[in-house]
Amino acid sequence: MSGSAHPGTAARPDPPPSSGPVPSDAAERAGGLKRALKGLANTLGLLLAAVPAGMAWFESLVSDRDELFVFWGQLLAIVPGLPGKYLRRCYYWWTLRACSLDCDIGFMSYFTDREAEVGARVYVGYGVSVGLVSLGAGTLIGSRVSILSGAHQHRFGADGRLTPYDRPAVRRVRVGEEVWVGEAAVLMADVGSHCIVAAGSVVSSPVPSGVIVAGNPARFVDRTPGGSKQVAQACPEKASQ
Repeated sequence: MSGSAHPGTAARPDPPPSSGPVPSDAAERAGGLKRALKGLANTLGLLLAAVPAGMAWFESLVSDRDELFVFWGQLLAIVPGLPGKYLRRCYYWWTLRACSLDCDIGFMSYFTDREAEVGARVYVGYGVSVGLVSLGAGTLIGSRVSILSGAHQHRFGADGRLTPYDRPAVRRVRVGEEVWVGEAAVLMADVGSHCIVAAGSVVSSPVPSGVIVAGNPARFVDRTPGGSKQVAQACPEKASQ
């Protein structure tokens, strides 16, 4: 019998089922204050970044070059600490094709192509150079990573000399959602979602979703948890192991 007791003692009712910890009013207020301060910082950052962003926008109207865009990006890249993080994300919110205000762009990191895209919760570490790329939501980019605008940025001209930069030859590199790119990796080709690219790897051919790759050139190592069935198609010799 539920709530039974020894003779002569009052029966105690069963305790109600626990539904887990309930956030206190103080915690809720602290969370609200944090969100408010972050919103205020983003607003201030957008105002401060509007002037350099306006100069970069005017440059795009009168020229097909990106000198001002890159200049301001590199200048803001050396602003340290929290102010630098807010200024960089706000500058790129104004100037890139798409950039979430819920991203983190580290010290000494900058973009070289205004057509780049940055999704929500993206983290870009220290000293990263990013070209024409789309970064999916939740992607983590380690320090000193280089993401190029494809693998064919230069070619030989009619005179046999290499062109310094061949805009028609560049292509967008797409990095999927929830991808972890390790330190000093080089990406020249697409990487699917839910992948891990080991530190120092060179990705020169497309990587399917749900795999771990490593080496130069990057090769299949293992599947990530819940890896895509594309692995079996792309790497049949590993699928049978």
